[in-house]
Amino acid sequence: MKQAKKIWNGVNVKIRDFLASLCFSGPSFLGMLIFFVAPFCVVIYYSFIAGALDHSFVGLKNYINVWNNGAFQIAVKNTAVFSGLSVPLAVVLAVALALMLECRIPFKSQFRTFFLSPMMVPVASIILVWQVLFHSNGVINEFLSVFGVKAIDWLKSDYCMVVVITLFLWKNLGYNMILFMAALNNIPKELLEVAEVEGASKVYQFFHIKLRYLSPTVLFVTILSIINSFKVFREIYLLSGDYPYEGLYMLQHFMNNMYNKNLDYQRLSASAIMLAIVIIALIALLFAIENYFGKDVEG
Repeated sequence: MKQAKKIWNGVNVKIRDFLASLCFSGPSFLGMLIFFVAPFCVVIYYSFIAGALDHSFVGLKNYINVWNNGAFQIAVKNTAVFSGLSVPLAVVLAVALALMLECRIPFKSQFRTFFLSPMMVPVASIILVWQVLFHSNGVINEFLSVFGVKAIDWLKSDYCMVVVITLFLWKNLGYNMILFMAALNNIPKELLEVAEVEGASKVYQFFHIKLRYLSPTVLFVTILSIINSFKVFREIYLLSGDYPYEGLYMLQHFMNNMYNKNLDYQRLSASAIMLAIVIIALIALLFAIENYFGKDVEG
């Protein structure tokens, strides 16, 4: 009898704890359900119907139409090139800057402030600076003319991707650098001291000790950079409008034009689902890689 009562009391405690946790997490869960899960389900639904008025099921027709669309193919190619170049650069350069600022160098605080300053500048101001720099009559062309180089319309030339990648890196490197500096400070100093006593080179220490402990931060910064790379539409839109030079036409331009210009909910929804699948697959792959390389550190 006493044993049964003890078990019943334990169950009551667990129920009370569950209800208490539900009171705290319930509003957040409800908000996520209303503002994220439900709209995503609506987007999935729209991607399988014929139209906003005709709700007949059409299967994968919308997905096939989007995939065969020439503008979508250009947007996918440009987005893949931009993310494929900007994300690795954002991670590698941020690590390099963090390692540089970890050393004893003059003007360390000024360097840190310089790389963090873009975070405090509004996007519109950044775009204004970039237009002054890369306009056909801008500062960069004036500087190049000193060496006899003809003026280039940067945003309407083959160099347009370089301009946007430079803007992306300038805006995001500072925050990534701070994250890596925090991670470097958390590496056990004893390991580095032992490695140094044993005669390990700086390169060996970085790849076999520091990089192992940095793997969770590398994962986080990579995911953050991927998300930010898909949000670069804002900057490109302010620089060049709805229909920029072909080399700058991104997936977000395609989706924006499907909604604002054509009100084509079906193709917009289908392209959004395809983008979501790609992002989820990339993040799952990154988690698998981090789990493989970082498991010995966690253990």
